[in-house]
Amino acid sequence: MAIVAIVFASNCSRIPENNDPVIGIWYKVDISSASAANKQSIRQEWIFNDAYLGRYQEYSGSQLEFKTDFSWETDKGVYTISYPGTDKISDVVSMKESPEGMLLQDIKGEILAKRE
Repeated sequence: MAIVAIVFASNCSRIPENNDPVIGIWYKVDISSASAANKQSIRQEWIFNDAYLGRYQEYSGSQLEFKTDFSWETDKGVYTISYPGTDKISDVVSMKESPEGMLLQDIKGEILAKRE
């Protein structure tokens, strides 16, 4: 009876496997040009995991400037990325394939990030 209870309890607590194609690392790099001699790269990075959570990081050059956790959800191919506890507004994007690779694109057609 105890064995049956253990098997039953372990089957109920399993997390369903999430194989969403967004899982992985996505990035965007911009070049800031305060002056022609002082160009610096700004890299944004989103790391999506299979528990509908992730980490957002922003680098200026090689220095980490900002990082926060995020949650994400998907509905019919549209992803909503929320950044609780910050002033950062949620991103609503969809995945598109291009000659450059896979992209996350917002509803205006602007590219949020590329798959790394």
